[in-house]
Amino acid sequence: MNEETVQASPRTYSAALLAAIAVALLLGIGGIIWTYTLSAKLAAQQQAVADSTTQNTKLAAALQDTNARLNVATDELKNSLGLTQKQLDTRSAALQVREVRGEQTTARLATAQQQTAGQVAAVQTDVGGVKTDVAKTQSDLADTNNQMMSMKGDLNGHSTLIARNSDELEILKHKGDRNYYEFTLVRGQKQVVGTVSLTLKRADSKRSKFTLSVFSDDKQYEKKDKSLNEPLQFYSGKEPMLFEIVVNNVSAKNTVTGYLSTPKGAPAPVVVAER
Repeated sequence: MNEETVQASPRTYSAALLAAIAVALLLGIGGIIWTYTLSAKLAAQQQAVADSTTQNTKLAAALQDTNARLNVATDELKNSLGLTQKQLDTRSAALQVREVRGEQTTARLATAQQQTAGQVAAVQTDVGGVKTDVAKTQSDLADTNNQMMSMKGDLNGHSTLIARNSDELEILKHKGDRNYYEFTLVRGQKQVVGTVSLTLKRADSKRSKFTLSVFSDDKQYEKKDKSLNEPLQFYSGKEPMLFEIVVNNVSAKNTVTGYLSTPKGAPAPVVVAER
């Protein structure tokens, strides 16, 4: 039995040793596998950390660039806001100046309107006075026109409308039927009137009589012992036209005043230009 016991012990030890070796091998293999797996995970973690670091670097650079852009934008916004505020201030000041000027302009316009209203009132008053004067003048002219008279000429015996004073002569001028040339003759002095010449030979203020000579177309006509407002007629021109002389006043100083009347188609006197 002892031998069997002795023989059995080594076998038991051998089996246990093998088992231990097997366990050790399994543990070694497991350790190797775990180590490899752990190394792989560690490498993966390290790569992830490296990637994270790279990403963080990129993010930091992007953040820095964004901050720089933001600073530039902030500066531009500040400048823009500052410019806008300056523009607003300038605009406000301009509006204030314009408002002041508008008030001044309004005041000036009010003053001008008052002055204009006064001037218009004055003009209306003047116009009213002018209308009154015109109406009076028209009335006077109408009265004078009604008072004008026709006289028979000394040549053809036909009646002709004459002017006995300056007012009636103005009426005749405005009628526009004939040409009129006023004159004042002094005794003994030959004077050109229109296109003819006249010479006063005698003047009698007491009797209101006079004698004068007419020189026309190389001819002389004597109008002797004539009366005031008597039409003195004669023909003149290449195509003879009827001329008339009317004397309105005989003065004690040997002078007479009156006018020469000629047809509209008669030659006009030549005006010599002054040098």
